[in-house]
Amino acid sequence: MNLPKSDLDDVDFTLMALLQKDGRLSNAKLAEQVALSETPCWRRLKRLEADGYIEGYQAVLSRKKLGYGVLAFVQIGFGSHIGEAPLRFEERVQAIPEVLSCHNLTGECDYLLQVVAEDLEAFGVFVRDVLRELPGVSSIRSSLSLREVKMSGRLPVEAGARR
Repeated sequence: MNLPKSDLDDVDFTLMALLQKDGRLSNAKLAEQVALSETPCWRRLKRLEADGYIEGYQAVLSRKKLGYGVLAFVQIGFGSHIGEAPLRFEERVQAIPEVLSCHNLTGECDYLLQVVAEDLEAFGVFVRDVLRELPGVSSIRSSLSLREVKMSGRLPVEAGARR
């Protein structure tokens, strides 16, 4: 059974905020920071996980240190939305590791992809050999990030916020 958001209290929001900042915090440290003993803290975490508020834990890696010097935003247009092409496109995109995110949009394009590549040449090859071959694609427009000003996957979940 999923808890409605209104059933979350300040401790739940604080736990989620703390874990967004540092997903490696031990249960003992979390319990200390929210003034609970370890067992009730652990139960709350398990409930937040089971109810889908916490979907998983991961490390944030440095794209630049790993050699991905290009971050591109790619707008994909479809010629026709009839048939299986959009579904096949979405299935194929999910398996491409260079695609960090894919969003189906309203407006001028059908999909917006966030893509990484080692350099401009590698990005060009990726567009030619991978993106142009995806089902249904009729147009591709790319914008390259000149400088990353902010990158975060953190949601605004401070205690008492946005109920």
